[in-house]
Amino acid sequence: MSIQLKLGVLFAAVAFSSASFAQAPDAKPERIRGDIVSFTGETLTVHRNSGDTVSVDVKPDVGVSALKPAKLADAKVGTYVGTPAITGPDGKLTATSMIVFPDAARGTAEGHFAYDFGPSSTMTNANVVSVVTGTSGRELHLSYKGGNSTVTVPANVPVVTPVPAARTDLTAGKKVFLVVTPGTSGVYDAHVLFVEKDGVAPAF
Repeated sequence: MSIQLKLGVLFAAVAFSSASFAQAPDAKPERIRGDIVSFTGETLTVHRNSGDTVSVDVKPDVGVSALKPAKLADAKVGTYVGTPAITGPDGKLTATSMIVFPDAARGTAEGHFAYDFGPSSTMTNANVVSVVTGTSGRELHLSYKGGNSTVTVPANVPVVTPVPAARTDLTAGKKVFLVVTPGTSGVYDAHVLFVEKDGVAPAF
């Protein structure tokens, strides 16, 4: 596995937890989702899903990652996965997508915490300890430090795994997911960057 991919998957995992920035108390991480308007020099201009347009400083040491399709069956016992999910009225978790991490990312940002897909959304980064296949998908029993969760992954949700990408992939119209912190003059500083490639867009 290349150094870029190792960094990409590690950053992918920490992207899901604000605890990643605990050592920088003044930094308030934000997630940006949207479409690329332009990329010039080190400045990425993104039209956010929320409707506004922002500028992001992508320094040379920030890796660019993409995603490729994986299979629900790839979430086997012993694999490490990330599952954004919605908590239903019955308290059960239903995944909106799933990322299957390679072993290089195992244990990174491990845990179960609130996410930003709505007031009932969560993210779980954990090890798969058992799998039950049902008519509505797969029920994954996940274990992480300090607890465990059960998440139903419907058969129709996106399942992906990280792959390396390049700055040449940052072209207008591509969808992106970034974890950033506010910089100077209203420009954000990028820490994590996933870009759409080969028709696979970030869904987290």
